[in-house]
Amino acid sequence: MNRWDGLLLDCKLATLRDDRYGLVEGAALGWSDGRITFAASRSELPGAPESVADEVRSAHGAWVTPGLIDCHTHLVFGGDRAAEFEQRLNGASYEEIARAGGGIASSVSQTRAASEDELLQQSLPRARALLADGVTTLEIKSGYGLDSDSELKMLRVARRIGLELGIGVRTTFLGAHALPPEFTGRADAYIDEVCERMLPAVAREGLADAVDAFCETIGFSAAQTRRVFETARTFGLRVKLHADQLSDSGGAALAAKFGALSADHLEYTSPAGVQAMAEAGCVAVMLPAAFYTLRETQLPPVDEFRRCGVPLAVATDLNPGTSPVLSLRLAMNMACTEFRLTPLEALRGATANAARALGLDDRGELSVGKRADFVVWKIAHPAELCYWVGGDLVAQVYVSGQVTAP
Repeated sequence: MNRWDGLLLDCKLATLRDDRYGLVEGAALGWSDGRITFAASRSELPGAPESVADEVRSAHGAWVTPGLIDCHTHLVFGGDRAAEFEQRLNGASYEEIARAGGGIASSVSQTRAASEDELLQQSLPRARALLADGVTTLEIKSGYGLDSDSELKMLRVARRIGLELGIGVRTTFLGAHALPPEFTGRADAYIDEVCERMLPAVAREGLADAVDAFCETIGFSAAQTRRVFETARTFGLRVKLHADQLSDSGGAALAAKFGALSADHLEYTSPAGVQAMAEAGCVAVMLPAAFYTLRETQLPPVDEFRRCGVPLAVATDLNPGTSPVLSLRLAMNMACTEFRLTPLEALRGATANAARALGLDDRGELSVGKRADFVVWKIAHPAELCYWVGGDLVAQVYVSGQVTAP
C-alpha cells in the first residue's frame, strides 16, 4: 500500500455513518492527498502506525467529527445594521427605519459602495469566526448588490474567501432577493433584469454553483421565481429556495418541482409541500437563528419532515438584518431548543445533510474516500456540540488533511 500523508491516533470518532453518531472508540483516522484513507478502530490498522503514514499524531483521546458545513449564509455584505437593531429596541418600527433608508436598502447601498477589496476585508472576519467554530465548508449567497456589477463583485469576494482561508466555499446567485430601489413598483421588470442580464453574466464568468430566490409575499411571487429557475436551468445551474418563511406561498412545492437542492426556512410549509419535497429528495434547511431574531412563533413542521423522510439540515443564515450569527454551533443549539431537533439530528444537519443541501457527496462523514475535513474537539461527548452555548470547544480544524485552525 502507498503510505498515507497523516494518521491521527488515540481518538474517538463520530463518523455519522449510523443512527448512533457512528461512534468508534479507540480509533484512528488516516488521510492522503486530501482524502480519508482510514476511519476505524486502531486495531484494524494494516500495520504499525509509523509504517503506514508519514506523519503520526495523537489526539490524546479527543472526539473527532466531520468538519461542520454551513449551507446557508449571506456572509458577504457591506457595513452592518447594529444601529437599526438598537433603534427597533428603542421603539422604532421596521417601516420607519426603512423609510429612513434602513433595512435591506442600507445593506444594498453599503455593499454597492464598497470596492471588491474592501468587501473582502469586511467579510473575512465573519468567515474566520465560522472556521474557528469548526466550519470547513460554507455556502455564500449574493443578493445585497441587486445590480449586475455588484452581484458579480459579491460572488468574486465569496470565491476569494475560500482561497484566502483554505476552506470550501459554494457560491449561490441570489439576485432575486429583494427589489432594488431603482425598480420600486416594477418587480417584473427587475426579474427581466435578473434573467436577461445578471444570470447570463454570472454563468458566463462561472461564479455561481447554484441559484436562489426569495419566494414570499414581501419578496417575489411563485410565477416570478419560476422564471428565475427556468433561466437557471438553461445554464445548467441547480436551484435552492427561501421558501414559506412568513406564509405558505407554495414555495416548498415549487422548489421540489424544479429538483431543488434545498428549500430553506419552511415555517409555514404545508403537508403537501413536505410530501413534494420528500418525493423530490429536497433537503429542508432549518434556520433557527432567523426564527429567534425575528421572534417568530410558527414552528416549521419538523415532525412531518421526519415522518416523510425529508433530510433536515441546519445553517446560520448569517446576514446583517435577521440573523447576525457567527456560530454554527449556536444555530445547532437553537435548532434543538427551538425546533426540538435531537443533538444527533442537529450534528447530522450541520454535516452530512448540509453537504447534501449543497450538492456535495464528498464530505459530511468520516468515511474512506471522503474529503479529509474534520475537527478535533475538546468535549466528552458529541452532544456537547449542541449543549454548550458559546465557549472554545475546537482543538484543531483540518481541511483536506491540512491544519487550518486555530
